[in-house]
Amino acid sequence: MKKRRFLFLSLIFSISLVLLVPIFYPESFLNPNKSVFGLGLTVTILIILTIAAFFFEFGFLVKNSKEIALISMLSTVSALLRIPFAAIPNLQPCTYLITCVGYVFGPTAGFMVGALTALVSNFFLGQGPWTPYQMFAWGLIGSSAAILKRLNLGRKSLMIFGFVWGYGFGLIMNLWFWLFFIYPLTLESFLLTETRSFIFDSFHAVGNLVFLGLFGLKTIRILERFKKRFNIELINQSS
Repeated sequence: MKKRRFLFLSLIFSISLVLLVPIFYPESFLNPNKSVFGLGLTVTILIILTIAAFFFEFGFLVKNSKEIALISMLSTVSALLRIPFAAIPNLQPCTYLITCVGYVFGPTAGFMVGALTALVSNFFLGQGPWTPYQMFAWGLIGSSAAILKRLNLGRKSLMIFGFVWGYGFGLIMNLWFWLFFIYPLTLESFLLTETRSFIFDSFHAVGNLVFLGLFGLKTIRILERFKKRFNIELINQSS
């Protein structure tokens, strides 16, 4: 309970800090298209602080170097899965592995592997202001995958989960693009941004569907055997 309370308090602190922005920069919300601070920067700060909250929680939950090594290894494998497919628009096999990690090891481990996948792979593919949004999106996929195990859902649910998150990931990345590159910031301009990315998001969604359908349960069984063999209780306790 203390570990959960720490994450909860961290998230509350992050949200509270961002809510101070309208006080010192009221133009950010009154006129987001002309403000110096910018609504985009506000959202980015909230996302970065949320990522930091999960990293701090992992620091409190981790008990030995074996758990750190596990997260590092899975994050590296996930990043390596992404790099060879970079030439194919939005085909992201790493999403399937992140989902499986969250399913087996729990929400914090899933978030860590998802976030580190983006951070590590972008050293090869290119870092930029989009990196925190990718870390956040893949982190949420890994974290929410733990719900599937709690509900004891099967292969079809796993495939549907990946398909839906293909569009969810695109929604978060479109939010970044819309906030920083689209003018004016209106509902119409956001919907236009979503429409133009629909085909690319569909590649991601269908790719997740295929990868999880073909390899999802097999990968989950491998990870569960690995967890049992090495007696890794890990962050699953926080789920």
